[in-house]
Amino acid sequence: MSQTILVTGASSGIGQATARLLAERGFKVFGTARKPESAQSQGVTMVALDVRSDESVRSCVAQVVAKAGRLDVLVNNAGYSLTSAAEETSVEEAKAQLETNFFGAVRMVNAVLPGMRAAGAGKVINISSLAGNTAIPYSAFYSASKFALEGYSESLWYEVRPFGISVSLVEPGFVNTPIVEASPAAARQLPAYDASRKSMLAAFGHALKAGIPPEQVARRVLQIIAQPNPGLRYRVGAQATWLPRLRNVVPWNVYAAGVRKTFAV
Repeated sequence: MSQTILVTGASSGIGQATARLLAERGFKVFGTARKPESAQSQGVTMVALDVRSDESVRSCVAQVVAKAGRLDVLVNNAGYSLTSAAEETSVEEAKAQLETNFFGAVRMVNAVLPGMRAAGAGKVINISSLAGNTAIPYSAFYSASKFALEGYSESLWYEVRPFGISVSLVEPGFVNTPIVEASPAAARQLPAYDASRKSMLAAFGHALKAGIPPEQVARRVLQIIAQPNPGLRYRVGAQATWLPRLRNVVPWNVYAAGVRKTFAV
């Protein structure tokens, strides 16, 4: 029997590439978007979802189970990046960032776990980031959301393992997606940060354009689904592989100098 997979944030980027690849490989794939009618993808059944809403999450999962009869794999991908200095970002804007990137994933997991526990099987795959291991300047709350997702997923791994459910984190480095174009900025821009913010965004945009294709992340998700007992962390791309290792072995001032150079701050 073909597995049923739900991929959140499937209208573009990593989510879209993942949903398409899994559909091509014969899985029954449901993708989500806030406006599914404008995000149709071949072979993927699109469902409306706002991960910030408890009711929307419940409705989405109920629709998938009603149509497919079961849900075997959840790929938590929905999210965005808020790019501004930490001081510029209001508490409300910071909360909104975590509401989507972190609590959105938590809502989805809570909605699918009862069915997975009853089945005695299931996979939860959370799309994290290199930013969940090393913080990015002018992305304090995006980094915070990914650091939170890392800790949450690690704890969850221990808790649901006895029920036959696996939890995996996918940690890509720079990925060539339109995340910068879709990234909002804080409403209050402070002149003191203008020059540094501008140079950082230019460097970040360049790094993304030179990044790995989203299909490479999608292939890693496919590998996790194919494994009977997947691991907790999977790094994708050269930066995601060697930067965390480097951080653990070089002095902080040396590592920080490299980050500052990378992001031109």
